[in-house]
Amino acid sequence: MTGFKRVSVLALALLMVVTSVFAQGTKEDAAAGKQIELTVLNYIDMSEPNSANDITMIWDKFEAENPDIKLVREDLFNEPFHQKTEAYVASGQVPDVLYMWPSGRSTSLHTTKSVKDLKPFLVKDGLVDQYNPATVAPQFAGYLAMLPNGVTTTHMLYVNTKVLRDNGLAMPKSYADMKAMVAPLKAKGIDLIAMDNMDAWVMQSCLFSMVVGRFGGVDWYDQLAAGKISFTDEWFVKSLDLIDDMYKSGMINRNSLTSPYGSSRGSFAAGKAAFYIDGDWSTGAFQTDITTGKALVSPALQQSDFELMVIPNLPGEVIHNSNSGVMGTGWGMSANIPAGSAKEAAAWRLIKYLQGEYVQTYRLSTGASFPSNLNVDVEKVVKERNLEPFIAKRAAYYAAHTPITPVVDGVLHSDVYNVINVGLQEIGLGSKAPKLIAAEVQKAWETWKKNQ
Repeated sequence: MTGFKRVSVLALALLMVVTSVFAQGTKEDAAAGKQIELTVLNYIDMSEPNSANDITMIWDKFEAENPDIKLVREDLFNEPFHQKTEAYVASGQVPDVLYMWPSGRSTSLHTTKSVKDLKPFLVKDGLVDQYNPATVAPQFAGYLAMLPNGVTTTHMLYVNTKVLRDNGLAMPKSYADMKAMVAPLKAKGIDLIAMDNMDAWVMQSCLFSMVVGRFGGVDWYDQLAAGKISFTDEWFVKSLDLIDDMYKSGMINRNSLTSPYGSSRGSFAAGKAAFYIDGDWSTGAFQTDITTGKALVSPALQQSDFELMVIPNLPGEVIHNSNSGVMGTGWGMSANIPAGSAKEAAAWRLIKYLQGEYVQTYRLSTGASFPSNLNVDVEKVVKERNLEPFIAKRAAYYAAHTPITPVVDGVLHSDVYNVINVGLQEIGLGSKAPKLIAAEVQKAWETWKKNQ
């Protein structure tokens, strides 16, 4: 054997020993329970019913069932959540798994491709057909940046029918019917509509987007993008005029602009307002907290004294009974995770769990969301678990209110919708006229288009 061959054989033998030791070490690490750590940015309002229970029922359960994964979870809500998300995007250090919107407040995550396309993961695991087709379609930046909980309608008119009955009023069939209730209710010290407009997104998302759809039609954004209509046209000015009229007539109090989001639910439930405006997601806030057994509205009263609907016929609307809707929130995966890595597999396992049958059934039972996962039989779950009336009424509400029109911050860039948000607050304060706001929005739109 030549010297070269002897060295080669020795090197090969040494490599085999090292490889064997390394492989053995890997097996020993796995056997010893070495964990993959995942950072998670979670969106949760700890003041909401069942929020504390979510930790036990969802997060603790996952960790118990997946001892090889350690979750380092950060729980935030409302503006602090969005501010932290933007900071993560700017730093390039997005958490491994994070709560997201399909557009709107999560636009930067989509456009910077800070998160992975989840469609290949669904395809590989044969899961595409297990979800509502609308929820697995390409999103804001042309790919599936997050897997949604379901489809969300951003406007819901909660009705306290006991307040109406006690004051000799009937369920409204038109905007005019609602407006006529202001005076008799005010005489009794009761507000017509409770709404929390301190956060600028609330008016835009939970009321104005629906109004814009009624006056602009289902395709208002497509028409706008094609240059066929503008924000200074009648459809948009009339939408702003309606909000102005609601403030001026007292349908919505101007002091709602100092009311933090969610703070007036209790007064509405107690009969201090006939109606409450929020998104469909807030039904859960009125339901029973599994942990405490308490509810803002008991199941019995949900059945007898409350209804869920949309604001009825607006004067001059071009479509009727429509609502504003968008894909629901959900979960995305950081693009920083190496492709094919154990961490990627762990992150996908978590997302599949969060959007799987168990978690979506649990979220349905608490009223947190309606499922995108088609394996969840809503009617069956409602019946078998004897779920609270608001859940069944919410299902009926979805069936009753179509078509669905775009949500303003779901289709427009923040450079434009932020001008709308501020403008709506200025209308609420009475400091700017609708036509001036419309001109400012059009200018922002043109500037944004020019910079694309």
